Amino acid sequence: MKRRLFLTNSVLAGISLSTLPLISCNLTPQPGTTENKSKENLDELTIAELQETVKSGKLTYVALTKIYLKRIGELDKAGPLLNAVIEINPDALTMAEQMDQERMAGKLRGPLHGIPILIKDNINSGDKMQTTAGSLALAGNIVKEDAFILKRLREAGAVLLGKTNLSEWANFRSTRSTSGWSSRGGQTRNPYLLDRSPCGSSSGSAVAVSANLCAVAVGTETDGSIACPASMNGLTGIKPTIGLVSRSGIIPISKSQDTAGPLARTVTDAVIMLNAMTGNDPSDEAMAVNKDQITDYTRYLDANGLKGKRIGVEKSFLKLHEGIDQILKQALSQMEKAGATIVEVEFMAKTAEFGKAEFEMMEFEFKDGLNKYLAAANGRMKSLKDVIQFNSRNEASAMPWFKQEILEGSELKGDLNSKEYIAAVQQLNKLKIFIDQLFVAQKLDVLCGPATGTAWCNDVINGDFWTGYGAYTPAAIAGYPCITVPMGFVSELPIGLSFFAQAFQEPAIISLGYAYEQISKNRRAPKFIPTLKV
Repeated sequence: MKRRLFLTNSVLAGISLSTLPLISCNLTPQPGTTENKSKENLDELTIAELQETVKSGKLTYVALTKIYLKRIGELDKAGPLLNAVIEINPDALTMAEQMDQERMAGKLRGPLHGIPILIKDNINSGDKMQTTAGSLALAGNIVKEDAFILKRLREAGAVLLGKTNLSEWANFRSTRSTSGWSSRGGQTRNPYLLDRSPCGSSSGSAVAVSANLCAVAVGTETDGSIACPASMNGLTGIKPTIGLVSRSGIIPISKSQDTAGPLARTVTDAVIMLNAMTGNDPSDEAMAVNKDQITDYTRYLDANGLKGKRIGVEKSFLKLHEGIDQILKQALSQMEKAGATIVEVEFMAKTAEFGKAEFEMMEFEFKDGLNKYLAAANGRMKSLKDVIQFNSRNEASAMPWFKQEILEGSELKGDLNSKEYIAAVQQLNKLKIFIDQLFVAQKLDVLCGPATGTAWCNDVINGDFWTGYGAYTPAAIAGYPCITVPMGFVSELPIGLSFFAQAFQEPAIISLGYAYEQISKNRRAPKFIPTLKV
C-alpha cells in the first residue's frame, strides 16, 4: 500500500520536484555487485522463450528451476544482496520434476507449465513455507491451504520457487516506515541503484522479477503496492478490478481495495499470469460483481490498440520534474503518432480530497479483516491486539527503526457498523462517481500519468519520501483496473506510466499498455549499481 500519500498531499503540492536532485545515498559498495555469476543466462527471457528453450531440449524444467535458485543464491543472498526472497520453497524441484514428467507424457497445462514463479509473503501457501506478511509476530505461521490464486497457479503448472519480502504488513504499520523493509526479511534493495527504494509493498516480488530471479511474480495492492514497485523496478504490473481476482487466503488490509496482481518484464507475461490467477471464488464476496467472466486476456494484446483511443492525462503531471516531464511528453507524442488523442484533464487534486476518508476506511477494515484472518489461521497470534502486544514485548527486533502507530490506531476502531466507517465509505464512493463522470464527459478510454517520481534513498530513520505523482491512486480507491508499464529513465532510475479505466475494463488497459510497450520498448535490465556517482 502506498501509505502516507493522504498525509502529505497538501505539503507536496507546494514543492517543485525539480529542486530534488538525484544524489548519492552513500551506500558502501558490495563486492561483485555488477557481475552476473551464473553461466546460464536467462536474463530477460519471456515465458514463451523459456518454453521454447525446454521444447528444444536445451533445458528441462528441473534445470530451469535450478538456474533460478542459483541466481537467487548469487544475486539475492550474496552480492549485491537484493534481499528480495524471504523464503525458498523446499518442494520447488519436486514440482519442476512433476512438470517434466507431465511434459514427457504429452500433458501440457498451458503457458505457465513448469515456469518458475515467486509470490509475496502475505499470500497463503499450504505447504512447508510460512506466511507472515514480513512480521516476526507471524513467524512460524504454517497454513493448511493455499490461497485461491495459488491453487489456480499450481493448476496452471507454475513452479513455486518461494516467497518474496515486502514492506511489513503491506506498509500498514507505521506512518514513517521504509518501503521494502520487514522485521522478518530486512531491507529489499532496488536492483538499478542499490541504495534506492524498491517501493512497496510488493518490493520483493518486483525486485525478483526485475533482477531475473524468476520469470514472473505475484504482488498485492491496496493503493499503489503493485504500480509503485513496477514503476521503480522497470516492470509491467497489473492491478485488477476489485472482484476479478480472489483475495481468499491473503492477509488483508482493506476488503474495499485489496487485490493481487502480476508483475512481469513484459505486458504479455503479465497477462498470461492474470489469466491463470482469475477464476470464480464463491468465498470472496467481491467476485459476485464480475459478470463478464473473461477467461483469456491475451486476445487483447493488440499492437494497434492505441489507434482511435482517447487518453486523459493529468495536467499537473506535465510540470513536476524536468526529467520526468521530458519522458512523459515523449510517451504522449509516441501515443499520438500511433493514433491516440491526448486530452489534458484534472483528477489528482480531486483525489487528494479523499485521503483522510481512505485511511479511516482502511483502519476499520484492517482490524476487521486481520482479526478474521488470524482467528482462522490457528497460529500464535489470535488478533490484532496480540500482534501489537508481541511487537511491544519484542521492540528491539520487531520495531528497531519505526513503530506501529497504524496498528495501534486500527485497534482503537470499532466494527464495520460504526457510523464513522459508513461515512468514510460513502465519502469514497463520491470519487468513483467523479471518475465515471470524467470518463463520460471527455469520452475517454483511459486516464494516465506517471506512476511515481524517481526512487528515493532508503532511509530507515525518516522513512519514505513520497513525490507528487501517483496516477494509480484514483483507480485504487475506486477499485478500478490499472496497468503500469516502463516509460523511461531519469539517470539510472526507471519511471513507469500508469493507465487506468473503469470497472472490469481490463481489455482497455491491456490493449493500450501493450501497444505503448511495443512502440516504446523502455524496459532494460538493471546493472546493480551500488550508488549514483556525483
